[in-house]
Amino acid sequence: MNMASASIAPPPSDDAAHLLVVDDDRRIRALIARYLTGQGYRVTAAGNAEEARAKLRALSFDLIILDVMMPGETGLEFAEKFREESDVPILMLTARTETEDRVRGLEVGADDYLAKPFEPKELSLRIASILRRTVARSDEPVIASVPSVRFGVFTFHLERGELRQGEDVIRITDRERFMLRLLANAAGEPVARETLAGEGGANNERTVDVQINRLRRKIEKDPANPLFLQTARGAGYRLMMDR
Repeated sequence: MNMASASIAPPPSDDAAHLLVVDDDRRIRALIARYLTGQGYRVTAAGNAEEARAKLRALSFDLIILDVMMPGETGLEFAEKFREESDVPILMLTARTETEDRVRGLEVGADDYLAKPFEPKELSLRIASILRRTVARSDEPVIASVPSVRFGVFTFHLERGELRQGEDVIRITDRERFMLRLLANAAGEPVARETLAGEGGANNERTVDVQINRLRRKIEKDPANPLFLQTARGAGYRLMMDR
């Protein structure tokens, strides 16, 4: 993980994306912060979950880069609690061999993961991809045949990217919002896993399945026997909507 800067970069602009790097390894934390600052991001660092919460109370962030293996409260435990109150995107850093940690990270609401050791360029590309999805959610118009769709007691507003159960807003991640828009726009037709994975191919079929299962837990009475978010065998997934 060679993150040495080739040249001195100008300081990030005030409107640059603000990233929070959470890793208990001081050297890795400093290397990531230095590299990403050189890429034009504003970067704040924290050494553990407690420090991260203090930073989050004081500052606003566009993305959290979160290490899984931290002493005390792990990155997975932190992410699960944090996701209950915020939809700020999370990119998790995992050990290459810890497949279960990667799957668990997606289950608790991480938007993507990156296995250690990694190339700095790949980290930068993953961050850029997540931030583009976030900007698309908040700033760009959504091309849709209808402004909203209904399925059971749920309504999904495509332009706002908002999922409601009656009058209550259901918290969803950017990745879940991205997938719901694709499924709603397909009007009940299957959407391939490859399409649901999005750009870059970072999310393989297994991670898409994990994220679909997480979304099912939010909208299905019995996630094991879904009524709305159904598997289209050999074709992907479809959203069964009210007509």
